[in-house]
Amino acid sequence: MAIKIIIKRIVSEDKVKYLTPLLKQLRALANNQPGYISGETLKRIDNPSEYLVISTWQSVEDWEKWFLSNERIGVQNKIDIILGKKTEYEVYDY
Repeated sequence: MAIKIIIKRIVSEDKVKYLTPLLKQLRALANNQPGYISGETLKRIDNPSEYLVISTWQSVEDWEKWFLSNERIGVQNKIDIILGKKTEYEVYDY
């Protein structure tokens, strides 16, 4: 059963230029993972520092393999350093 991963990040304007390439890198890596279906990044209109990432995976097992992969962890650690806090994930099914 397909699942959705929701990630909300608050990014100050001065950090967006550092974060954007890492998010693109993470998406490119995810695109090559088994079970990855799609992803999108949304910027909130009334609060432009808030970003929402929604990705769709074929199964929670596929997501967990990606989540635990060294590739993802390496890029994610850089993102967390820029943001100054650990990224939180929410997993939903249909």
